[in-house]
Amino acid sequence: MHPNPSFRKATDEQNLSFARKRGFGVLAANGPEGPVMAHVPFMLSEDGTHADLHLARSNGLVGLMGPAVLAVSGPDAYISPDWYGAADQVPTWNYIAVHLRGVLIPLPSDALEPHLHAVSDRFEAMLLPKPIWKPSKMTEGVMERMMRMILPFRLQVQSVEGTWKLNQNKTPDAREGAIRALTALGGASGDLAQAMRDLG
Repeated sequence: MHPNPSFRKATDEQNLSFARKRGFGVLAANGPEGPVMAHVPFMLSEDGTHADLHLARSNGLVGLMGPAVLAVSGPDAYISPDWYGAADQVPTWNYIAVHLRGVLIPLPSDALEPHLHAVSDRFEAMLLPKPIWKPSKMTEGVMERMMRMILPFRLQVQSVEGTWKLNQNKTPDAREGAIRALTALGGASGDLAQAMRDLG
């Protein structure tokens, strides 16, 4: 995480809320030959004490229970020094990132199906007014066969770290210049501009 305290002022509640809303991150643990990572959707509990997820049986993380970190990234973008309207500035990169550190443990097999339903229900709801997809739309037996290829896990969260690097170390005019430029670019850059506005 970035060491500048200007970027580390988000509360645990803000960091957890961001991670919960995002619901997708990179899970990493140390393996015998170095770090092992997987990109995973997850469900973070309301109290922020654990994140439930699933992995393919063949994933290298399956045999690496113990210390792990779930890195959750948000909008990010390159920031041109030209946007600040001030002399002697350098390029940088703005971003939001939250790290959930803890212990990865296996869950019992009967936790898999409700977990998968919770994940699909949560993300399908974000697509409204599209009708919500349900497993009942699948041919009988197909879902069961596919579920045999994955396993449920839980990251028991022990610490939360967040970096919200959004030009807090710049003057209000310089920040506003970057926000205007990012807004004009649109897309993911526009999302970052909105995060900068929301921060105040």
